[in-house]
Amino acid sequence: MDALFGDQPIFGFGPDPLSPHPPRSVDAVGDASIDGLKAKVIQSCPRVPGVYGMLDRKGNLIYVGKSKSLRSRLLSYFAASNSQEKGGRIIESARAIQWESQPSEFAALVREQQLIRRFEPRWNVQGVPKRQRPVYLCLGKNPATFFTISRPSKAKTLKQLTSEDCIAVEGPFYGAARMNAVVETLNKVFKLRDCGQKQTFQFADQLQLFDLDHRPGCLRLEIGTCLGPCAAACSRAAYDQRVSAAESFLDGFNHEPLDIVQQQMETAAANHQYELAGRARETIKSLEYIDRKLKLLSQARRRFTFIYAVPGHDGCGTWYLIHSGEIADCIAAPRNASEYDAIQDKMKSWASMTASQLDRGHGAHPHTLSLVASWFRKNRDELDQRTFAPHAAWDGKKGPGKWTGKRVVV
Repeated sequence: MDALFGDQPIFGFGPDPLSPHPPRSVDAVGDASIDGLKAKVIQSCPRVPGVYGMLDRKGNLIYVGKSKSLRSRLLSYFAASNSQEKGGRIIESARAIQWESQPSEFAALVREQQLIRRFEPRWNVQGVPKRQRPVYLCLGKNPATFFTISRPSKAKTLKQLTSEDCIAVEGPFYGAARMNAVVETLNKVFKLRDCGQKQTFQFADQLQLFDLDHRPGCLRLEIGTCLGPCAAACSRAAYDQRVSAAESFLDGFNHEPLDIVQQQMETAAANHQYELAGRARETIKSLEYIDRKLKLLSQARRRFTFIYAVPGHDGCGTWYLIHSGEIADCIAAPRNASEYDAIQDKMKSWASMTASQLDRGHGAHPHTLSLVASWFRKNRDELDQRTFAPHAAWDGKKGPGKWTGKRVVV
């Protein structure tokens, strides 16, 4: 195996910050031929949930995936019907496969997201890929707030981006070209500036020593798509009112952009301006995408604050603390009354932590919001069957809940 991977083999996926259980072993198989690799997968890969990584001949991790059945998923890459698809191209480049079992499909999903963010495998299209990096829609940058897109890096996390530059950050979204068009439309609809930070701004109610005429920095004031904070054409209060409307859009409550562009398209079509109507239609498609995503994230923040009890096929069950839609913490699920009594201090801490709503993007793991929202949208039954409020496991007035062996009863 050492000859196959060269001088720097990659074995193992590293620590798992969102697993309360001991580190899990990683198994790996390798072969110079696709048939040989398939035979080794058949021989040793189990039918359990987990994550897997494809490695090339130099030992570089080129793809990360997850599955509720590792064996079935990995064998699908070798199917003849898959040879011309993405999976077939990945397996042609692979010379080894490593996998790490997980106690549940949800744990595998969380682990996959971590690994994609950490290693940035070149064949992963979503996560943090080379070809399509996620972007975030930002509302910020004083003194005149406006919409921009940003790509948080390892040097500047999403939380740092929010606290330093922006009053609101939402995402992730995919497709930088589409999002650039969305940003342009949103700034026009809400009449916010989109000029550079070197532009000088002067609001109408801002005191000045001399009575000067301020020239606008572009044509947008003249055509009515900007309030003109650079030319003292609006007051600070008037501009902030439009910023508040823009923030409401990010919260999923304001559909003004869609309504305005829809009206523009209908007007253009009625006036036989079909090229203009066509451009408006493409803009609507982008706005509908972002509107759906914002609704999903907003609902998750408002609704999803609870403990999510996920059983493990190997006895390694996990209690995840979901706070305002984000994974905030986790512990090993108690298996008996004594283990339940032992976690009462943690339950008290969780009950206190979730007493207030979490601001957008300010949790320890803000990137998990989209994952949690998507998971519960696809697995609605889990909300009723496996979630309960933190205070149900601890209540300062009533004392600890009663452990029944299966669930908590207060």
